[in-house]
Amino acid sequence: MKSSQRRVIILSMIYLDYAATTPLDKRVLDVMMPYFSDSFGNPSSIHRFGQKAETAIEEAREKVAKVLHCRADEIIFTSGGSEADNLALRGAMMARRDTGKWILTAKTEHPAVSKTAGQLEKEYNFLLEWLDVNEHGEITVASLSKAVCNNTSLASVMYANNEIGTINPIADLAQVAKANNILFHTDAVQAAAYLDVDVQKLGVDLMSLGGHKFYGPKGVGALYVRKGTQLIPHLTGGSQESSLRAGTHNVPYIVGFAEALRLADEEREERINHVKPLRDHIIGSVLESIPDSQLTGYPQNRLPNHASFVFKDVDGNLLLQMLDSAGFACSSGSACKTGNPEPSEVIKALGFSDDWALGSLRVTLGKDSTAEHVDSFLKTLPSLIEKARKLSNHKTSN
Repeated sequence: MKSSQRRVIILSMIYLDYAATTPLDKRVLDVMMPYFSDSFGNPSSIHRFGQKAETAIEEAREKVAKVLHCRADEIIFTSGGSEADNLALRGAMMARRDTGKWILTAKTEHPAVSKTAGQLEKEYNFLLEWLDVNEHGEITVASLSKAVCNNTSLASVMYANNEIGTINPIADLAQVAKANNILFHTDAVQAAAYLDVDVQKLGVDLMSLGGHKFYGPKGVGALYVRKGTQLIPHLTGGSQESSLRAGTHNVPYIVGFAEALRLADEEREERINHVKPLRDHIIGSVLESIPDSQLTGYPQNRLPNHASFVFKDVDGNLLLQMLDSAGFACSSGSACKTGNPEPSEVIKALGFSDDWALGSLRVTLGKDSTAEHVDSFLKTLPSLIEKARKLSNHKTSN
């Protein structure tokens, strides 16, 4: 297939996977462009090329700090949300290894948190306790309070779940942590596109962000580090980013990240008002028209652009392939592209049996989504579910 034909096919598809990534906002690209070729200096250089690049970095830092309501020197730029999560967990635990051994987090976290916590337990002899979640995937104050002990060092709870959309009560959880002298980290990578990331209101010590979730570039993120919070860097070298993250700054991406975050904050209500009715229409229609379907996560206390389901006796990977062939780009909660897929940790944590959990589907909207896109999807989905169910049952019987 020629590249031009491939491009036509992609452009004709309906994108319903905005939780996976978002397209770069043209306004963001416009502010990035000068730093690729004209203002290309290394911010660590003392000449004027370097000074101009350094000024761009510090202006971006101020812009991010304004959205987060924090000090500019509390912002550490990273290569993305996963690196920010790693720096938060590894850095905090290594800095406090003599005073606290326990990490509290949940199996419903993004792997950048859950796998990092698991490795800290396995390789560095820290102690790990998995927090209980309720049937909607929420970590409650009671769950955190029950797990706290005198030797707890860090709690990490995501602001909003990427797979099921559930929003956690971060401000309340942070209060529990503070009352027990526990550092509190939140992965806000999925949340920042639609939720308030004011760290003074949230009360967190550490917060991770990733640019490509809110129409910024891929490969750039940030970690908020409350003043006085000690971290040991896990990427060493130069003294960039207050000696917490070595490496030459990616100036255009950092500039783009800051602008994308500013726009997300400025246009938040407008974007919510656009996607939320579409989300509610999807949820209502799917549950009404498709037998043996269940919503995962809360009906309302969820991200405004996020709908997620499980369908009984459906192979989720097969359904995704069928949707793709029909012109719709969606995601599943199951481990895709494997010969023997297993349900995701998130779906399993909700208590679904395998005949339900393997049939997960995530539909996420963005600012380019339209009512026509949604109607077309809802018109197509029931027949695909029916077909996938028959094929899945046939495969099982054989």
